[in-house]
Amino acid sequence: MTEKNAHDEREIRCPKLGHELTFAYCRREADNLPCPRIIRCWESLFPVESFLRDTLDAETWDAFCRQAPPDKMTSLLDLIEKAKARRQADRT
Repeated sequence: MTEKNAHDEREIRCPKLGHELTFAYCRREADNLPCPRIIRCWESLFPVESFLRDTLDAETWDAFCRQAPPDKMTSLLDLIEKAKARRQADRT
């Protein structure tokens, strides 16, 4: 079995959030499930799907595969809230 933390320090620009993130974040972004975009974002850097299959148990892999992406409006509202929070944090 592959070590779960093997790629955690790698970084990539997140198209969803708009800044650099580590693989560790992407691996547990969605309520301790991998981000729904993890395979699409990381597949050019290493065999991420194989890595996830090796490191996730069958139940977690199934839950990951069943994740429904949020609708566009929900995504936009979530991004707006995160941007507001980031701006507020920058002011303090």
